[in-house]
Amino acid sequence: MATICVYCAAANDLAPAYIEVARETGRLIAERGHTLVYGGANRGLMGETARATHAAGGKVIGVIPKALVDLEQAYQEADELIISDGLRDRKSILEARATGFVVLPGGLGTFDELFEVLTLRQLKYHNKPVVIVDTKRYFQPFIRMIEHMCEEGFVRPTYKLLFDVVPDPLAAIEMIESFKPVEIPSRFA
Repeated sequence: MATICVYCAAANDLAPAYIEVARETGRLIAERGHTLVYGGANRGLMGETARATHAAGGKVIGVIPKALVDLEQAYQEADELIISDGLRDRKSILEARATGFVVLPGGLGTFDELFEVLTLRQLKYHNKPVVIVDTKRYFQPFIRMIEHMCEEGFVRPTYKLLFDVVPDPLAAIEMIESFKPVEIPSRFA
């Protein structure tokens, strides 16, 4: 079974479609026998994903910086709550524990995590699946930006091997379950 890292927003007061996708992701992770590892927050899409995983009988591992614990942002009900020194430590722990990554809509922190995991895959530090759930076409500007970077020569066309874009959480989980590692050509060749 997989340990699925979910990157997503800690923001509250989001559109119901985003909340439902977070809940569905958590539910599917649990129902399919996987473990959730995520940013450890009790709020926003992060909290919704964790609570839904637990409600469906799944295991939740939260990784949260001490500064956010001090602000009472931690999901204390996590089966395992890892308190990191900071955001950089949090990301490295999440990356090490994950067998695959699901990216739901989010803000700057979510995109920071997404870009790091894509860069690490491009540089061959890992060969794990990265799957973006494009709820309400949220990631279309991101995809256009990557395409533009490719057109201008900053990114090679092989970027298409680094991640997949799917319409819903079920497709994301199935993609992780059926993932077969692919060779990522070196960008320096």
